[in-house]
Amino acid sequence: MSTPTVDLLVLAGGRGERLGGQDKAALVIGGRTLLDRVLDTASLLGGGVVVVGDTPVPEGVVRTVEDPPDGGPVAGIAAGLAALARGLPAAWVAVVAVDQPAALPALTALRAALPGLPDDVDAVSHADPGGHRQWLLAVYRRAALEAALAALPGPRHTSVRRLVADLAWHVVEQGAEHVGDVDTWAAAAEWERRLRGARMGADGRGRRPGTEEV
Repeated sequence: MSTPTVDLLVLAGGRGERLGGQDKAALVIGGRTLLDRVLDTASLLGGGVVVVGDTPVPEGVVRTVEDPPDGGPVAGIAAGLAALARGLPAAWVAVVAVDQPAALPALTALRAALPGLPDDVDAVSHADPGGHRQWLLAVYRRAALEAALAALPGPRHTSVRRLVADLAWHVVEQGAEHVGDVDTWAAAAEWERRLRGARMGADGRGRRPGTEEV
């Protein structure tokens, strides 16, 4: 059974208040911006790509913002789905917050779980050590996500919890170690150390043969 194509919707509109107003998308971790790290997943997923937020994007990448702006992540999801619908939208869509440095290996594991899922599963994600599903590092059936949005009074300033509360979830165990965001400078420093360690080889000069950088 083939692995389905997945569209990528990147939420990059946060204010970064705990980072002193830093544009998270432009924050450099491990030598690359967080946005570039998330966009690495596009070739893996094989579908369309949209970045939601007032931030520079690479040439050829579609960018949009919720109208009016600063409506929160659910408004961003609605705007991103609308932008993706202008093309040939896939049946699945990955919704990813831009501050997930290891989105690539995490989404690799999630996409691998899609073939053979029961028809009544609406979304797949990992769970953090506390058992919390990762709503903003997840793959959704587009139809289920659009129906959940349509059931809301409106997307602005609505919590993601409310949006996804009635969806049927499948939690993927493999790859859960890659979950983790950057919302403080301490977290940024920890991810810098982690990514540097992933690149270091046994002799301290490079990655070990056969290993993958996160």
